[in-house]
Amino acid sequence: MPLIVVTTSPRVAPGLLSHRAWQALSEGPVRTAVPDHPHLPYLAEAGIDVEVVASDPAALVRQAQAGTAVWLDADEALMRAIGHAAVALDDPPVIEVVPGSYDLPGARLLDLVAVMDRLRTSCPWDAEQTHESLAPYLIEEAYEVLETIEEGDYGALREELGDLALQVAFHARVAQDRARDDAVSAFDIDDVAAGIVDKLVRRHPHVFAAVKVDGAEEVSDNWETIKAAERAAKNGGDAGSVVDGVPMGQPALSLAAQLLRRAERAGVTAEPPAEGLGGRLFELVRQAHAEGLDPEAELRAAARAYRDRIRAQAPGNAGAGAQPY
Repeated sequence: MPLIVVTTSPRVAPGLLSHRAWQALSEGPVRTAVPDHPHLPYLAEAGIDVEVVASDPAALVRQAQAGTAVWLDADEALMRAIGHAAVALDDPPVIEVVPGSYDLPGARLLDLVAVMDRLRTSCPWDAEQTHESLAPYLIEEAYEVLETIEEGDYGALREELGDLALQVAFHARVAQDRARDDAVSAFDIDDVAAGIVDKLVRRHPHVFAAVKVDGAEEVSDNWETIKAAERAAKNGGDAGSVVDGVPMGQPALSLAAQLLRRAERAGVTAEPPAEGLGGRLFELVRQAHAEGLDPEAELRAAARAYRDRIRAQAPGNAGAGAQPY
């Protein structure tokens, strides 16, 4: 006789089980060690009784020797213990694992949302944060992601992207709380996800609609047309300026490079400023753009090289003579 272990995902709505899982749950007495398992009400509604008992691998295996036994959910440690108990018997039962529900890609993001909800309501520091107080952390985390990419540290990139994802979840949770005072400007993480999904679908008609393209350059041209239509829709029919939406708070080199790209795509021939140090720096950005280089990345690479030279010439002397701030 078999021991059937039915596994489920806590990130899938209770009651959504595979057909084979429902079959297995009706094949023998069902036991679990989780008294608040989210599927219990749905199983009861379906007429399937589940006994909550302590997990005893040896007892489970012996029960399966006498007849079909079904166990609802088991972690890796329990499965290993069941295996050891089975191989210790002269006539071990067949052990079948039936996946009742699976995590879809992105399912662990639901855990992030749940943890953020808990922190927002239970942690004094998290509870008092605002968009404004979190802004410095958002910038810091974005730069830490950039640093791992520039250094080729892809192992660290995973962690840094997680820190950045936390900022998105945190800001969305703060916005959700505004519903009590300002329902018009309030939103939640699902609104954020819906917005970017709609934008991606709208800007990729060659993927999600019948538009045909011939290469990446044509995709880029379509993007500009679509974005111009989006600006017009936001401005009541006025297409606005090609520089609308350029974040002026970004680093100056990146800002100048983005303005030059916007001007080039629009066919604008406005001369950049030429006076003073700012004008000379802008001219260097223009030269980098003409050569297909990212001026921000180039300067950062030079700064890293300069840092390494300082370390080589003054090892163990970092910060000597520095101001306390």
